Amino acid sequence: MLAKLQRNILAGLFIVIPIWLTIWVITFLIELLIEFGRPIASILAGWIAPSSPMLAALFRADWFIDAMAVLIVLIGLLVIGVVGRAVIGRRLLDAFDRLMARIPLVQSIYGSARKLIQTVQTKPEGHQRVVLIEFPSPGMKAVGLVTRTFFDAATGTEIAAVYVPTTPNPSSGYVELVPADTLVPLDWTVNEALTFIISGGAVAPESFRFFAPLGNAAVVRMGV
Repeated sequence: MLAKLQRNILAGLFIVIPIWLTIWVITFLIELLIEFGRPIASILAGWIAPSSPMLAALFRADWFIDAMAVLIVLIGLLVIGVVGRAVIGRRLLDAFDRLMARIPLVQSIYGSARKLIQTVQTKPEGHQRVVLIEFPSPGMKAVGLVTRTFFDAATGTEIAAVYVPTTPNPSSGYVELVPADTLVPLDWTVNEALTFIISGGAVAPESFRFFAPLGNAAVVRMGV
């Protein structure tokens, strides 16, 4: 009886975990949008108050402000994305980058974040973006993203800087320096790699390379 009860509790837990994780991620994103958009929604309510007090009262309701905040931020991101992809938008963005580079402390934070985003969006020369590296101990592998490569000053060995995201929050992780010839390339997109990490490995291709491509490289087959 106790063993059956334990199995049912575990089964319920396994059902709840992905639901909880989805709700947690969505809630985090909505709260982030609300935090950015709430001041703008409050300003709009102040503008409307003199001409339409009833509508202004609606604007001041917490639920309405939250909804408007999310909508305002999404529209703002859409406009920024459209403008940023246009020629004039790219020029404005370049000018903004140069402005940020003139501010010492801001340049360190903004410049690093901007460089990381640009790096992830483009494929590195000579290597796959998504790779496996030996981490955190010999015999174990972790999915990582190659951010750049350089050469050892003493030996000339090519070294890769690899960002290893953590599960289930890929925004935190580790930066590992590994010899480039030990990288195991994966034919995955960045989105597929992040999905694999967030899902704890549950969502993955049926097979992929596990060992370095030397001789007859082994292939891992995923199954339930």
